[in-house]
Amino acid sequence: DLREACVTAHVARKSRYSAIDGRTTRHQGYASSIKHRKRIEEVLGRAKTVGGMAQTLYRGVERVRSRFILTMAANNLARLPGLPGV
Repeated sequence: DLREACVTAHVARKSRYSAIDGRTTRHQGYASSIKHRKRIEEVLGRAKTVGGMAQTLYRGVERVRSRFILTMAANNLARLPGLPGV
């Protein structure tokens, strides 16, 4: 549950004319959610551009799932040298 994790579900705030005002953005959960969202979007964006997941070559849920898992495993291996303590 999002409330237990202290993360506020939201849409990203636009710089001008945003529907999200200070009542939402002032909370610590909003900042946490923005940080986590950025990390997730980076990984998915890399999977689309480098991993070829923008338009899959396979048909069927199982084959696409296998390709996605392989892409995410390769992403983890590529990130491994940059992690602290490794």
